[in-house]
Amino acid sequence: MLVLGIESSCDETGIALYHTERGLLAHHLHSQIAMHAEYGGVVPELASRDHIRRVLPLTERCLQDAGCQRSDIDAIAYTEGPGLAGALLVGASIANALGFALQKPVIPVHHLEGHLLSPLLADPAPAFPFVALLVSGGHSQLMAVRGVGQYELLGETVDDAAGEAFDKTAKLLGLGYPGGPALSRLADQGLTGRFTLPRPMLHSGDLDFSFSGLKTAVLTLVRQQDTLDPQTQADIALAFQEAIVEVLVKKSLAALKQTGMKQLVVAGGVGANRQLRQQLDLAAERRRLKVFYPPLAFCTDNGAMIAFAGAQRLRFANHDYAFSVKPRWDLSTLPAA
Repeated sequence: MLVLGIESSCDETGIALYHTERGLLAHHLHSQIAMHAEYGGVVPELASRDHIRRVLPLTERCLQDAGCQRSDIDAIAYTEGPGLAGALLVGASIANALGFALQKPVIPVHHLEGHLLSPLLADPAPAFPFVALLVSGGHSQLMAVRGVGQYELLGETVDDAAGEAFDKTAKLLGLGYPGGPALSRLADQGLTGRFTLPRPMLHSGDLDFSFSGLKTAVLTLVRQQDTLDPQTQADIALAFQEAIVEVLVKKSLAALKQTGMKQLVVAGGVGANRQLRQQLDLAAERRRLKVFYPPLAFCTDNGAMIAFAGAQRLRFANHDYAFSVKPRWDLSTLPAA
């Protein structure tokens, strides 16, 4: 079965073709970073309009790369939510229009399930069950994953997510959009030990996160500086990153201990952070655990994860082409595949 995946939940248009026997055949991604950078963040209306321009040309490029025709498509998966309502409507309407025109079924996909399953596109891939650290945009969650659609929430952020904290701290340091990757690059130039920041909820006794206070601590630290020269910026960035990473690593290890599982899967944009990967790998080696990550290209939003998740949910495909979007959508409400 050949599944076309369409991702349009925010500021990246992702298209991919996934075959249930041959694997990922092609994928293309258009990022809107350059357009939104002028405004310092995502402008929803501009994002929606750009998705309209990109979806079909990217689909044609994927078909050409895979050596396929439109008629070869067996099903079309699209992101139904969560995300920006207008952006989601673009992907949903185009997916259902294509489905109607080709008389192929369509599959609505949960964006976070796409991230959660994206490490299964790696080689080697994890086997069920595993603990998942999902750190994508406004989400920081630990999940026990026993199969597709079998998700148990172990802990989540009570305020700012890790990705939001990265972006907000980057603004405090005068970095451009997108702030998270810029802050990580700056942290590489920092000197360890000059500044120390709090580790929120590290000893809370549960698996929840809180990063709003850490952002406030950075604000206080910035205001205490006589000058915010480049080295000071880098040192603060490193101290911030070290705090985030320590919390994520220790909470992930605690989740593995609590569940008795031996595999950790890391998904979402923050999962691309080099220091986080290094610390998780070191901790896993000491404890004889295994850690799996999606390929770097699939850490951020992409069509491959939507095509793959859709392929796992083929039995939920429909032919009625009546669609809606879910800007807010609880992952725990999904049925088992």
